[in-house]
Amino acid sequence: MDLTAAREAYAAFTSQATRPTALHDCDADGLSAGVIWQRTLERLGRQPQRLVTDRARNAWSEANRERLKETRPDRLFVLDLGCRSEPLLAGVPTCLVDHHRPEPPAPGDLLLSGYEWDPIPTTSWLAYELGAALVDLQDLEWVAALGVVGDLGEKAPFELLARAKKTYKARYLKEAVVLLNTARRASTYGPERAARALLEHADPAALVNSDSSDVEFLRACREEIAGAMNEGKKASPKFAGQAALIQVHTPCQIHPLLAQIWRGRLPRYYVIVANTGYMPGRVNFSARSSGPLKVLDFLQQHRPQGDDVVGEVGNGHDQASGGSLDATSWNRFLTGLGFGAESLLQT
Repeated sequence: MDLTAAREAYAAFTSQATRPTALHDCDADGLSAGVIWQRTLERLGRQPQRLVTDRARNAWSEANRERLKETRPDRLFVLDLGCRSEPLLAGVPTCLVDHHRPEPPAPGDLLLSGYEWDPIPTTSWLAYELGAALVDLQDLEWVAALGVVGDLGEKAPFELLARAKKTYKARYLKEAVVLLNTARRASTYGPERAARALLEHADPAALVNSDSSDVEFLRACREEIAGAMNEGKKASPKFAGQAALIQVHTPCQIHPLLAQIWRGRLPRYYVIVANTGYMPGRVNFSARSSGPLKVLDFLQQHRPQGDDVVGEVGNGHDQASGGSLDATSWNRFLTGLGFGAESLLQT
């Protein structure tokens, strides 16, 4: 499906939504996509309900499903949270807008994915391009650009980004992205405050220079994360075959940042950064790879097996993935990768 066909499918689906609800991811791309979706539906004369995912970032978790049920939607939109063959809410048609490697959608659901496009766009870019075919969203082009910068960097090859950099300046776009991402990475999980900051400011410079309570919250989160990163950078890797394991313990979500750093240092390895302090009773980890290595395939090949496995492994992008497992399942995962007893958790 190309962009023209995606726009037509999105328009047809949206036209049937009288009680629309969206669930979106909590990073800069997901937040931007959610805000653009909200403004699109508002400008179409609807009363949309927008929810940001909880800290587990799993749209199909029981907790998120219950939150969605409470909104009593007649149409669901899932933004930047992947796609599964399992219906999210039985009987509720769902439109999934995404750019990760997808599973086939559930029967009756609509998947609008840029995964096979060249270049692969972000979900915020998709949300903007799909919505802009329905209503005027020109004033939100900078919001879409934030999602592009957040996932792909300031040199991503999209005209939308080039225009935004010229109009709003790259340094403000980058600074706004950093602030938005702090809300999911700090020990106090507050991405809805980041979404409010997007909704309440007219451009990235206004957001970055704001003294609003939401932006002050983001600045405090940034300071906490900086301290956690200073400690996390002291951890050193252990190796098993092509896997490099770095282990940290902090309530801050710094494992993706550390994985990105170690990917550059260890380009011939599948880098896995595990955090035992982010969620009680769980090991959350980020995995990265470089060059021809596809960490998503690697993780899926080494998923721990058994009906008693608690958690998930291997969703996301070809070279940026991860998972969340309980301690027993995590130890089984590490053993399968070839790590010895000294790397396992005491359970």
